[in-house]
Amino acid sequence: MSNDDITLTAGEAEVRVSPADGGRISGLRIGSLELLRQGPRFGCFPMVPWCGRIRDGRFLDGGTVRQMPLNSPPHAIHGTARDGAWRTARVTADEAVITCELADPWPHRGRVTQIVSLAEDGLTLTMSVEAYDDSFPAQLGWHPWFHRTLDGVDARLDFKPAWQEERGADHLPTGNRIDPLPGPWDDCFGMPGGVDVTLTWPGLLELKVASREEWVVVYDEQAEAVCVEPQTGPPNGLNTSPRLVTPLDPLEAATAWSWRRL
Repeated sequence: MSNDDITLTAGEAEVRVSPADGGRISGLRIGSLELLRQGPRFGCFPMVPWCGRIRDGRFLDGGTVRQMPLNSPPHAIHGTARDGAWRTARVTADEAVITCELADPWPHRGRVTQIVSLAEDGLTLTMSVEAYDDSFPAQLGWHPWFHRTLDGVDARLDFKPAWQEERGADHLPTGNRIDPLPGPWDDCFGMPGGVDVTLTWPGLLELKVASREEWVVVYDEQAEAVCVEPQTGPPNGLNTSPRLVTPLDPLEAATAWSWRRL
């Protein structure tokens, strides 16, 4: 199948999937409200095979030190799949399946599959990473750019993390867990019961972002957007808490966004 944009609809909800633009969700409209910031860097892009920054772009892969391109100097950030073209595997009225082959500069062969499922009151994103030949460490997650302001109404962010990863001067976790500090944030938080974050635009819409994963990065340092990023490990996690993907044991995670009118 082609990698043209895909539009899914359910009730008044409409989602646009852009396989050719890094497999991102390029739009999510609820009636007249577009929830995602528009543009080639924005929407909601998949972070895979790692999330956030890797210190100096280097990680230990078995006994080998691997070097990734420094696309956020002095670090490498957000994986490689958002920079490539994904392909469409299957589409129905309310579900799309897209895939991406892991390739150079990633040193291992594998495939990423993302399933986008739309309902009238929610969107579910499921992603998996499978290894073809040999095992490798990996992470996955999502980086949505939600509009801070809808119809002149600013979003309110509510969540109750168990801890915050202390952030060093290099923008990476130090390894210390601290009590959550007030924002603005570009920080990783721990939610052992699963990610549970609510964005509310009073009088308009409530949006819940949930995942069984226990890690979420919140980024709200830009005036235009609020990012709520469920992921399978913390930034620099390929070095500090690697999850091994093997040909028999893929890595899979999901996030569910649910909404209601206010």
